[in-house]
Amino acid sequence: IEPAGGHIVTEYFDIGHSRSLPWQRRPRANDLLQALRDPHRGFDAVVIGEPQRTFYGNQFGNTFPVFVHFRIPLWVPEVGGPIDPDNEAHDLVMSVFGGMSKGERNRIKIRVRTAMGSQAKLQGRYLGGRPPYGYRITDAGTHPNPGKAAAGQLLHRLEPDPDTALVVLRIFTMYVGTRYVDGMSDEAIARRLDSENVPCPSAHDAARNPHRTKSGWQAGAVRAILLNPRYTGHEVWNKQRKEERLIDVDDVTLGHRTTMTR
Repeated sequence: IEPAGGHIVTEYFDIGHSRSLPWQRRPRANDLLQALRDPHRGFDAVVIGEPQRTFYGNQFGNTFPVFVHFRIPLWVPEVGGPIDPDNEAHDLVMSVFGGMSKGERNRIKIRVRTAMGSQAKLQGRYLGGRPPYGYRITDAGTHPNPGKAAAGQLLHRLEPDPDTALVVLRIFTMYVGTRYVDGMSDEAIARRLDSENVPCPSAHDAARNPHRTKSGWQAGAVRAILLNPRYTGHEVWNKQRKEERLIDVDDVTLGHRTTMTR
């Protein structure tokens, strides 16, 4: 960087990757870290456009020492120039940006989850996912969000599937029993349906279940239907949710891995 300024020789910009990922796990950010090691890297300094998008939590403290080691200045507009590794104020400002980034992401996550939960509970909205066995998805009018409505998006709802709804009704009837006949177990219900050549859920909708066997009814499939609150008339959302877990409890700088959990 010359005193009068400089020019951009390359850009490192990650698209589709969460800011919560450490730099080593972001493709382009990791490319930049590797470029710092190359004496023929082709640039003299790095300019950060938005620090709250670049650094999350304590990432600045785990990353900036690498720039210092290879003597590459890190310029941040909010600081007014290059970050001084010996300036406590600069370190404090960058830590604040990391905290702001983490707080913003958490607020968005909480708002989205709360809104979607309320839509399912109070409005009975169907919010996506695979329709349960016995139901099918139908349109339910124009989307209430003006932007989505302008793009032609519609609301959806679940309605009984004429081909399988009666099977679900039979499963509940067989399980509960009648005044004169005791209820049947999950295994007995599965055997009864198989004996009558009733296609199991994965066989009925093979296109959506390429990873499942279609050999017949399993007791677990019967139990899943009996335990699903949707069959009692309640819309449910977030039965499975994304949860962030440490990749390595002995090295928290590696960040978290997102997994699905019930």
